[in-house]
Amino acid sequence: METRVSSGVLTKNQAPFLNPLQPRKLQSLRNIYSLYNTKQTHQFSNASFQLSTAFSSRNHGCRQVINMSGDNYREFELSNLTALSPLDGRYWGKVKDLAPYMSEYGLIYFRVLVEIKWLLKLSQIPEVLEVPSFSAEAQSYLQGLIDGFSMDDALEVKRIERVTNHDVKAVEYFLKQKGQSHPEIAKVLEFLHFACTSEDINNLAHALMLKEAMTKVMFPTMDKLIEAICKMAKANASISMLSRTHGQPASPSTLGKEMAIFAVRLSRERQEISQVEMMGKFAGAVGNYNAHLVAYPNINWPQIAEEFVTSLGLKFNPYVTQIETHDYMAKLYYAIIRFNNILIDFDRDLWSYISLGYFKQITKAGEIGSSTMPHKVNPIDFENSEGNLGKANEDLSFLSMKLPISRWQRDLTDSTVLRTMGVGLGHSLLAYKSALQGVGKLQVNEARLIEDLNQAWEVLAEPIQTVMRRFGVPEPYEKLKELTRGRAVTKESIREFIEGLELPKEAKTHLLKLTPHSYVGAAIELARTVDSTVNVINETKVLETCS
Repeated sequence: METRVSSGVLTKNQAPFLNPLQPRKLQSLRNIYSLYNTKQTHQFSNASFQLSTAFSSRNHGCRQVINMSGDNYREFELSNLTALSPLDGRYWGKVKDLAPYMSEYGLIYFRVLVEIKWLLKLSQIPEVLEVPSFSAEAQSYLQGLIDGFSMDDALEVKRIERVTNHDVKAVEYFLKQKGQSHPEIAKVLEFLHFACTSEDINNLAHALMLKEAMTKVMFPTMDKLIEAICKMAKANASISMLSRTHGQPASPSTLGKEMAIFAVRLSRERQEISQVEMMGKFAGAVGNYNAHLVAYPNINWPQIAEEFVTSLGLKFNPYVTQIETHDYMAKLYYAIIRFNNILIDFDRDLWSYISLGYFKQITKAGEIGSSTMPHKVNPIDFENSEGNLGKANEDLSFLSMKLPISRWQRDLTDSTVLRTMGVGLGHSLLAYKSALQGVGKLQVNEARLIEDLNQAWEVLAEPIQTVMRRFGVPEPYEKLKELTRGRAVTKESIREFIEGLELPKEAKTHLLKLTPHSYVGAAIELARTVDSTVNVINETKVLETCS
């Protein structure tokens, strides 16, 4: 098959998208449905598009050619239907909250922020006489360029980039254009990007992108998920459930306690993720402040750099090459992977409990579970969550392994990879929301839980032989093994066995009252107190409404 595309022209209107392959028409981030009604965003003007296929067999051959040119060419608008990544198409409505931070727009915005903040920092260094302290009005003007940064501004940066073929330089030129209209700032325009390599700007922008995305989008969604699981645990704290180890009946627990385990596990990893410090460097072309010290040899530039980086809310990394080493990114992504792996375990357990009939799923009018089997109500939310978690982990794992590696003082392989940071977070966010949606559809089927317990009296072999050990009855394990292993065990056979034991009356009475439903140990209390445990882990009251 041959494909030819000529004269490709990207239109002016592009908006923030998580996948860097997706240039977009300017859209309101408030309304995804408007995507369907937009005019062309990404078209091939005066294009000649030819698709040729060849097929041959022993008996015949054919060749089919489809020509689309002139009046017949097809415009492929970049929309939900044509986006290469489902994050920017089918699932956009669920992940678009990340776009202000993890998109091309977000990267440009934070580059603008860093460049302006650096100019302001230079104005505060007494030895840099060429950049005097700005007036309050000039400072307000510069801050306004940050606060008022718009989609049109980002598009202007992209227009400049088409000329410069350099994205960071385009930001510098954009700011110089903006500064020309202000007399005070116009005098110091050459101190924009002063002594900076592109990575001084980029690494801080990337760190701020991640910090904002985690703080404003990912952590709140993680907390909602943990809270939902916590509520499940407390609501079902007393509902007995047959456990299964190796897929076989085991000592009972409660449904709530099994949910509590996941709330606590996820909380631990959420806390670990929150402890990762976003790092930054600002040390010039190879990390030595070479140009800085030639221009102003009497300034303590490492101290200035540390003050600047920490003023942005980042941790300063003093030992770097041209790039920040990205080790913190690897730590962050691996921590998210661990959170995601626990959620995969949760998704699979819930899927299995639904399969056993322990949960029913609330149906919604008009929804279809199978195209051929009308009765089906599939656990699609947990399956969707599991699938997206796998995709997210693959992306995050690659970033974790790739980003800390750079040839000598740097190569450019990290640059293109860093543009995909939003993909792993996007699939993670989609998975969290899918799991939340699945949890919201669940109804406990107590009758099915009771049925399983009533058929598993053999699980009482464990407490019986343990009490026998306490009171010195010989070969307790072996006797219970003979009674239960591979045999049908009933309430009557268990009671008959207990009656024949030489045990103190009180101990025997206690064992006779025991049932698979009541043999749950401390499970009820563990489930009821899970919110306290979660809040201790997170050193704050995360679960405000879990009561």
